[in-house]
Order: sequence, then C-alpha cells, then structure tokens
Amino acid sequence: MAIEDSDPTTPDLMLAFYRRLYPFKSVFTWLSHEHAPTKLFTHREFAFTLQGDVYLRYNSFASADELKKQVCSLNPTRFEIGPVYSARPRDKKTVRPAAFSPQLRELVFDIDMTDYDSIRTCCSGADICRRCWMFIAAAVRVLDRALRDQFGYKHLLWVYSGRRGIHLWISDREALELTDEQRRALVGWVTVIQGGKDMHKKVNVRLGNKPLPPSLASAYKTLEPVFHDLILTDQDCFASKEGWEALLHLIPNNQDIVKELREKWESEPGRSSEDKWQDFEDEVASRSKGKGSAHFQSTMIAAKEDIILQYTYPRIDAEVSKHRNHLLKAPFCVHPKTGRVCVPVDPRTIDRFDPARVPTVAQLLRELDSLAPAENGSGGEHHSDWERTSLKPYVDMLDKHVMGLLEETRKMKQKIDLSW
Repeated sequence: MAIEDSDPTTPDLMLAFYRRLYPFKSVFTWLSHEHAPTKLFTHREFAFTLQGDVYLRYNSFASADELKKQVCSLNPTRFEIGPVYSARPRDKKTVRPAAFSPQLRELVFDIDMTDYDSIRTCCSGADICRRCWMFIAAAVRVLDRALRDQFGYKHLLWVYSGRRGIHLWISDREALELTDEQRRALVGWVTVIQGGKDMHKKVNVRLGNKPLPPSLASAYKTLEPVFHDLILTDQDCFASKEGWEALLHLIPNNQDIVKELREKWESEPGRSSEDKWQDFEDEVASRSKGKGSAHFQSTMIAAKEDIILQYTYPRIDAEVSKHRNHLLKAPFCVHPKTGRVCVPVDPRTIDRFDPARVPTVAQLLRELDSLAPAENGSGGEHHSDWERTSLKPYVDMLDKHVMGLLEETRKMKQKIDLSW
C-alpha cells in the first residue's frame, strides 16, 4: 500500500515542532564535530524555504540557540545545509567575492525512488510503499559497503527524505576536504547506471566480455538474490509486453534467442517473470555447445550480470554529490506533503525500515499533548521534548553517530599536541 499524504503540515504545527521537538543541539554537534562552536558550524550556510516558496540563502549562526531562534522566527517549511565557506555566509555581501568560496562539505548522496519508475511495478511518481522501498534498501546496502570498504569512510549518516528517497552524509575529515574534481571522480567510480530513457543498455562497466571489476563483483553477489526476490518474484518486472521487451533489448548480438523468446512469450503471455528468466537461461544453455561456444558463454554470462546490475544497482543522483556548494535538506526536517520527519536510518536494518511507520509531526505533537501537564513541560523552554516521543530512537541514533565524530576530533587534537 502506497504512503498517502494523510498528515500534511500547517504553520502552527511546524512552529510547535521547531519549538518543542527539533533536536537543534544534536544537529549542531553533528555539524561542528565538537560541543563548542567551530568554523564547521559558524561558517556553514543554512538556506530556508518559507511559506509561499520564498527562499533565503547564505544564513549562518554562531550557536545552536541562535539557529533555533531564527528557525522559530522564520518558521520555514524546511531548511537546507550547505558547505563551510571561507567567511561567514551572512557576511557574504561585505566580503570580496574572491575571499568567499566553499571550503569544506560532507560528501553527500541522494537516492530517489522516481529513478526506479521505469522498473518498479507497484507504484509510480511520488508514491512509495513497503515493496518498492526494497529498491532503496538494496541500494543502501551496496553503497554503504562500497564507501566503507573501498574508500575507508567510517562516519556515514543515512537519512530518510520524508517521502520517497534517502540521503547520505559522510562526515569523515577526508570526505569534507574533497575538491569538486575529486567528488566528480569518486561519483564516477560508484556510478554504474548511466543513460537516458531512450538508451536500453545502461550498464557499461567492462571491456568486452571480461569479468566484472572486483568492486562490482562484490556488489553483484549482494544483488543477485535481490534480483530473484524483488525483480522476478515481487515486482514481476517482465510480466507485461513492455517489461519483457525491455529485457529482450538487453540480450546482445543474438537475434535467434530474442526471436525464439519473443515468440514463446507472445504465445504464452501469462508466463511469470521467473519463468521468462528461466526461459532465457535455458535458451543460453541449449546453445552453449559446439564451435565458438566459449565466446558465446562468456558473452551471455556478461549479459546476465549486466542485466541484474541494471535492475538492482543503486541509481544515484550524481549532480547532488559532485559540488561542494550543493544544498541538502537537514536531518529532522519535515516533508510538507507527508508530514513525516526526515529521520536517520540504520543501514544494518534497512530491510526492516518501513516509511509508513516514520512519525509525522502531527503524531509527535499528539504524543506530547497526551502527557500529563507537568510531564509535558508546559510553561518553560523546550529543549528535549523529543525524549518523550517516538522521535527519541532516531535522535539517539544521530547522537550515537556524533559520538564517533567527537572521538575522532579528540584523537586528532591529541595527535597535534603530541607532535609538539
């Protein structure tokens, strides 16, 4: 069942959320890498989207309290986080242009469900359900492992976008310091699905029929069972004529196989995707004998691997990751259409994550209202009312992530002290 826009936000709800529930201190410490303000926070750009789509850029703040005060004053529908600049963004108009440039920025990734519209069968457009979330889950598992194992990054924060996607923030010092050119190179390395709507084959990762590169061979092992469970069984991607024609376009240089399969499937249109995939494998097996069979086999093994990767490998919005000055929605913002909070997600349990169970701002405020007057903290400043709601495990997840960053900062300072 698709997630419905059943709990949309209102300005009053948002103001109460910012005053009582938004974890400003946790977000501040995450950005600053210390309990006290550092340039990672004070020189950081914040952009606000106000009611009526008014957009305010180049805001910056000296502390978490200052950020909270401004957010509660503006009451934005959402706010975004940008890079750390060479000067404070709020001073942009008084600084020489040459002295104002992005210096540091988390390496960020964005995976959006709409990029899977050409293959998912349960939903389309802005809709998402528990079934098609499995595309995102597979992408998270593959990308998380690749970035940890191949690049050595440790501090990865995955955040649900509030509706149909997921964002990744990498806060390792090495990631923060990447230039735009280095970001483009890294994104090029992890991008496999390329090409527009008119291009049938979107995976071109090898020379001829050579084996997959080791990094992709590892991803393929993870994705092969996903292909069978998600693409063949759950989504039944090759059930329709459009679906099976898309598959036939990916079978290379063998019109005999394509002709044979097309005739079979047109005469038996009710065959399941699993049956059709088995038909393809049977056709390949029956032709894998005699003269030239070794070349034929290697061609078909490569084609099969490329098909599985095309249907299951992460579909990344590369432009989001390539530039330091790109803005990305802050964790714990609220999606205006669904009312759901953009909460952190544990990649180890991503398969069990259900977007429909993520708390909405209205639900969280109802939870607070249901508490006894003394318990819900009425009448005073509200800094951590989230502790009394179903938002708590998600803020705890961010705080646990922040502990790793604080420890890294402590070790770095210790190393500098010892070098003296």
